[in-house]
Amino acid sequence: MSLVIKEINTKNIMTKSNLPVADFSVNTYVGCTHACMYCYASFMKRFTNHLEPWGKFLDIKNWPDIKNPSKYAGKEAFLGSVTDCYQPCEAKYKRTRTLLEQLQGSGIKISIATKSDLILRDLDLIKTFPGARVSFSINTLDENFRKDMDRAATIEHRLNAMKIFYDAGVQTTCFISPIFPGITNVKEIILSAKDRCNLVWLENLNLRGDYKGKVLYYIHKKYPKLYSLYAAVYLRNDRTYWHELDKEIKAFAEQENMIYLRDDDTKRAPFGKPPVIVNYFFHEEVKKSAK
Repeated sequence: MSLVIKEINTKNIMTKSNLPVADFSVNTYVGCTHACMYCYASFMKRFTNHLEPWGKFLDIKNWPDIKNPSKYAGKEAFLGSVTDCYQPCEAKYKRTRTLLEQLQGSGIKISIATKSDLILRDLDLIKTFPGARVSFSINTLDENFRKDMDRAATIEHRLNAMKIFYDAGVQTTCFISPIFPGITNVKEIILSAKDRCNLVWLENLNLRGDYKGKVLYYIHKKYPKLYSLYAAVYLRNDRTYWHELDKEIKAFAEQENMIYLRDDDTKRAPFGKPPVIVNYFFHEEVKKSAK
């Protein structure tokens, strides 16, 4: 099935956010052609009336010029909560660059999450924002597994882009997410990224909705020896794997002289050198406790 692309008009690109990391959630596209098998954002189909499979549709957002952008001074915007603002179409449509140009000089802080090295195009622009932060998602160093999971940039390209931003003085995060039990080698990724990021976030694979069955079927087919582990974690809600990995990474962090935090508010997690590691394995439990 070919990609279905259309342009849509929206009244306001800046959406107030309930996320702890930002005041505004900003998504310059609807849908994402990276088509990650595990993408939580695939739930968006329920609200956008798209019948196409996730990864096979894309809406290009158009919005009125932002009037008085200085009203956002001191606030923070998170770009890419339910799409990748630097997916391939951005090279042509430049909606993310247009937004950054409209907000430049306003005093707003920005955080960007991506799996694309296309973001390098806008490095000079991103550097002009106070305390700009860029996060690169990496959950494997195995290109074969990566190709099974997404159609985003290669791991090598993500790591190279991370290094360029880091060397340019931009606060960078290696977001090891989602961690696939028995497949994602967390320590190996940290060692590959520690010279090019200030912060490492760890997040476990959560399975829900339509993609739960798809991922479990994939594991059963490609990694049959791991299926009993996945059945324990995702069908019987056994948390043992995450508790053991938590202990393992904590010991590893001490060995590497890194600060290790658990379930910390990202606004309080310091950027460090070597990078600070923040564990979000138990994020859902923390949210329930807070409520």
